[in-house]
Amino acid sequence: MNSNQIKDGFKGAFKRLRSSLHSFLAKLPNRPRNSSQKPSEGEADSTKPQVFAYRLLGERTAKLLPIFKDLDVNLQKSGMKISFKGYVSLALLTTVLASVSAFIVPLLLSLLLFHFSPFLSLLYTAGAMLFAGAFSIIGFYFYPVIRADSLKRNLEDGLPFTSGYLSILAGAGVPPAQMFHSLARVDASLAASKEANHIVRDVELFGVDVISAMESASRRTPSEKFKELLEGFIATMHSGGDLARYLSERSRQYMRLKRIQLRRLGDTLGVLAEFYVVLLVAGPLILVVMLAVMAMLGGGMPGLLNPRLLLYLLTYLGIPLGSVVFLIMLDLISPKR
Repeated sequence: MNSNQIKDGFKGAFKRLRSSLHSFLAKLPNRPRNSSQKPSEGEADSTKPQVFAYRLLGERTAKLLPIFKDLDVNLQKSGMKISFKGYVSLALLTTVLASVSAFIVPLLLSLLLFHFSPFLSLLYTAGAMLFAGAFSIIGFYFYPVIRADSLKRNLEDGLPFTSGYLSILAGAGVPPAQMFHSLARVDASLAASKEANHIVRDVELFGVDVISAMESASRRTPSEKFKELLEGFIATMHSGGDLARYLSERSRQYMRLKRIQLRRLGDTLGVLAEFYVVLLVAGPLILVVMLAVMAMLGGGMPGLLNPRLLLYLLTYLGIPLGSVVFLIMLDLISPKR
């Protein structure tokens, strides 16, 4: 046997050993994942807080679900991609954690830092715990309402353009299913495109007809005007009417309402501008001059009525908070598009 044959024998034995090792590792149940390999969809969903809360409290919250029956409707109208049981479980878990934290932290601070008596410490921490629990559960209850109201305003702001776009497609002879498919691809940031995407999902993924998908969307939407548009769309299809003419009339009607809304918005902005000038420009200017003169002359009273303290509160707290409130009001009443 020469050296080449020995070398070939070692190579063959090494290849067989490597293949055996790979097959053995493939059969292991808990083989470590490569760092470049992405987690699966189920593993990614298990890290969501609502999934963790449902696994922890899901079965225990079954008796409390009738209390939150209004929350289920608001969740469907808000467009949040979370189940009713998961959201209730997350709300209860967050409320419990917030209440426990609001009890332990103030209790330790009042006893160790401020040296209050045990009775006063328990009294303060009990109030903080109740406030934290109430604030948490109220926040979870009203958050879907706020999301639904925002979705409603976005839908109604774009209704003239949505109905006009659909009327053009209907006039060109495009089938209803393809009309919503085209609307879903217009702009992903449009609220109407998202609703159209849900209709396309129901038709293509769940296999329902386009009329049933529109009926489901009309029950789910928070906007009464968008609901009327879909119901009129369905009624026109059932009666065999002119769909292009119906959508064109709806577009003109929504455009007239849009003009009226913009005129009212201009009047409202004029009133808010006058209030802003009086409350946050002229008023603070007069108060600053008056408080500065009082501080120089030594007037006023000690404590909270000290002119210097009032001047600091007005400058660093009153005016910024008032400006933030006005900005929030402008954002609430202004159309997004």
